[in-house]
Amino acid sequence: MSTSPHEAAGSAAARQLLVVQGLSKQFGGLQAVADLDLDVREGEILGVIGPNGAGKSTTFNMIAGALEPSRGSLVFDGEDLTGLPAHAMAGRGIMRTFQHNKPFASMTVRENVMVGMHRRLKGSLWRVLLAGAGVVRAEREAVRRADELVAFVGLDEWRDADVDTLSFGQGRLLEIARALASEPRLILFDEPAAGLTPSECERLSDIIRQIAGRGIAVLLIEHDMRFLMGLADRMVVLNFGRKIAQGTPAEIRSDPAVVEAYLGDLGAMTDA
Repeated sequence: MSTSPHEAAGSAAARQLLVVQGLSKQFGGLQAVADLDLDVREGEILGVIGPNGAGKSTTFNMIAGALEPSRGSLVFDGEDLTGLPAHAMAGRGIMRTFQHNKPFASMTVRENVMVGMHRRLKGSLWRVLLAGAGVVRAEREAVRRADELVAFVGLDEWRDADVDTLSFGQGRLLEIARALASEPRLILFDEPAAGLTPSECERLSDIIRQIAGRGIAVLLIEHDMRFLMGLADRMVVLNFGRKIAQGTPAEIRSDPAVVEAYLGDLGAMTDA
């Protein structure tokens, strides 16, 4: 059975960071997610797949704090965070990106990344206005850190450019840099490869592997099976709001329940 390079490095033995048990969400008579169990480990890349309407986005929204679960629990680093709002989740180190880029308009690439540091930059309004030595040092450090992250995602040449001048693919990289600016322990990627060219997907895969290599847990939804099968350490498959399979990419590719849910052979899909 094949394994990804990252999995071979030992991520499967890493400590559990996020543990979801019995997570469910009901909208009136619609059961969007039912009794979902999953865990994400430090430095692991866990992919979540499923047909349209399987409950993937609802699951992400509950973990990110955008939706309150109807029942179940969400424990992060030993702390029960069930039902906390998004800002509280972010404060604990859970960050997310979105399907559509959401830069702060009329700001530079560097400034957009610095916005992501709001959890780390402390100080009252008066301290900022008086420009005390500590504030000046903090600002310099923020600029230095922002430039590091801009370079990490490959946007160093555009750090002083207005975000409106970026291509779609570059905007996706900016979203990642801004998420990293808050020093997260878990990042949720919502279809990060959507709309990217093959070369951009390759670059994105490399960046996500490097993020996981820093010990940051990665949980991602993705429809591009070729992209995900070569990236994830483990995968969870949802269908009609329920988990129907989990395992390595090789195990998922050959799972009969997964093949039936997708109305076709996943192996053929990824090899095409």
